[in-house]
Amino acid sequence: MQAVFLDKGTFSDNVDLPAPAGVTDYITYDDTPQALIIERCKDADIIFTNKVQINAEAIAKLPKLKLIQLTATGMNNVDQDACAEHNIALYNVAGYAVKSVPEHTFMLMLNGMRAGLHYHNKVTDGTWADNGNFCLLDIPLIDLENKTLGIIGIGTIGKRVTDIAHAFGMTVLWAEHQGRMPRNNDYTAFDEVLACADVISLHCPLNEKTQHLINADTLAKMTKKPLLVNVARGGIVDSQALADAINNEQILGYGSDVFEQEPIAANDPLLALGEHPRVIFSPHNAWGSKSAQETLWQMLSKQVSDFINQAQ
Repeated sequence: MQAVFLDKGTFSDNVDLPAPAGVTDYITYDDTPQALIIERCKDADIIFTNKVQINAEAIAKLPKLKLIQLTATGMNNVDQDACAEHNIALYNVAGYAVKSVPEHTFMLMLNGMRAGLHYHNKVTDGTWADNGNFCLLDIPLIDLENKTLGIIGIGTIGKRVTDIAHAFGMTVLWAEHQGRMPRNNDYTAFDEVLACADVISLHCPLNEKTQHLINADTLAKMTKKPLLVNVARGGIVDSQALADAINNEQILGYGSDVFEQEPIAANDPLLALGEHPRVIFSPHNAWGSKSAQETLWQMLSKQVSDFINQAQ
């Protein structure tokens, strides 16, 4: 079977991504613009893609296609109804970043609470040397111990973040879905989490209910002025409302790996926060430790090989 990888460039160069067993013709591209999807995949039985948008029009014009294999968990870049209509299987990969994303979460969290980038810059730009003191403490350092962490999105990653937070001596609150009563004693009402947390970490999927879940109204309920961390999806946060909240000192700061448009748009209001001492951004790479990428490809390869074996 022929497999075409549309955006292999979303993986690190030093990670080996061999053809899964059963793939006899393996073609890779670092990236693929929309205009070239049909031409590049006209003979493909299988498409691999991370973030390339595959719409109903493209699917309808690829009669040989049998499987779209996503190299990620999120599936919103492929028209699922069109896949079902044309009897094309659509697979994703989940659970490969259960170490990488939680560790990245705490990298962002610690940098925000301890103004890590701010102090790094004060060392390298000469500010510390000009100051003359043996230490520089112009921005308060905040410990995680004895702080309350509110987690929105309690899947495998949210639970792993919980374990790490407990090791830091934090109290953890699991937020129930907005507008619902807590399902059991493990969960706390959504608004109560907003009001009680010193840090809020987002790990929920992006859907109709979570689009701009963090907005001017919900930010106003964060009475302890928490640090917000987002390693979920950019669309969960209203960027303008978040930027306004930081500028108005409604919340402490923001650490984010994800943005409403990726790469981030030049007019995204979050970019104006780049010099804030408690703001840190990363380019949607929380998932991508070397071991996570290797684990993902192992899982994907088995999935694809099993599909080929069943199809033959």
